[in-house]
Amino acid sequence: MGPEAAGPSTHFHRAMSESFFILSGTMRLFDGRRWVDATSGDHLYVPVGGLHAFRNESGEPASMLMLFAPGAPREEYFEGITELAGLGEEERAEFFLRHDSFFV
Repeated sequence: MGPEAAGPSTHFHRAMSESFFILSGTMRLFDGRRWVDATSGDHLYVPVGGLHAFRNESGEPASMLMLFAPGAPREEYFEGITELAGLGEEERAEFFLRHDSFFV
């Protein structure tokens, strides 16, 4: 992630767990209870249905590995997220449903 403050708000997945492994920089991770600053080597596991969020608020680039289990084809989600602004409300809702992402 670039140095600009960015990342998804609190959400959950109904059918997959998600793990974050920080490779470089500092990421803010929300584990469903609190926000923590995570740096290189830190890890967060989020079980199926677990609330979570992440952001780069450091002002510096950061890199992390995201793991989904069971393995989920997430490329289309991350490629399509940039086009959400041009979608209507119903289209956005369908996009998130199709990609098992439920925001709270």
